[in-house]
Amino acid sequence: MKETNWQERYLNQQTGWDIGEISQPLKAYFDQLTDKRMRILVPGGGNGYEAAYLHAHGFEKIFLLDIAPYPLEKFASKHPDFPKEHLIHQDYFEHREKYDLIVEQTFFCAILPSLRKAYARHTHQLLKDEGKLMGVLWSVPLNDDHPPYGGSKEEYRGYFDNLFSYVYFEDCYNSISPRSGRELFLLARKKKVSENIP
Repeated sequence: MKETNWQERYLNQQTGWDIGEISQPLKAYFDQLTDKRMRILVPGGGNGYEAAYLHAHGFEKIFLLDIAPYPLEKFASKHPDFPKEHLIHQDYFEHREKYDLIVEQTFFCAILPSLRKAYARHTHQLLKDEGKLMGVLWSVPLNDDHPPYGGSKEEYRGYFDNLFSYVYFEDCYNSISPRSGRELFLLARKKKVSENIP
């Protein structure tokens, strides 16, 4: 997706995926974390509810990345105490830092399905050794011509199996009502793999 496309979506308030707060599956996971100094990236972070929640609970190294400048500017205005240098206006696939945890919340379903293999590979590269990918994925076919794009657990495993070991990858038990039975919770640890894996 081009930056202007997403910028226009935010400016025109075409954000139907936005529930207005942090989702319960992510909140429940964050609430059991104890290392407040771990480096955490939220790509395609949009309105940044996850970053705001973590920051409010004492996490020091949260980074919010988006290809559109508007949501980052809005977040900075709403959360003036959040470090400005942790707001990253960049294409995820061009980002090169290292993290302990990457949070997936509506980004994977927003990119073109043809980029999913590259997403898995790039996420693996951005994680430190033993780093984790955590988040929710749609578990129902939605649209094939515009986001959000759906998929299945079997499809997703085709992208992740060679790169990650699964700590947990099952149906969400605590989705909000409109999404009940339509989300998978993924917690996966980076594998040490050959750089030659396609």
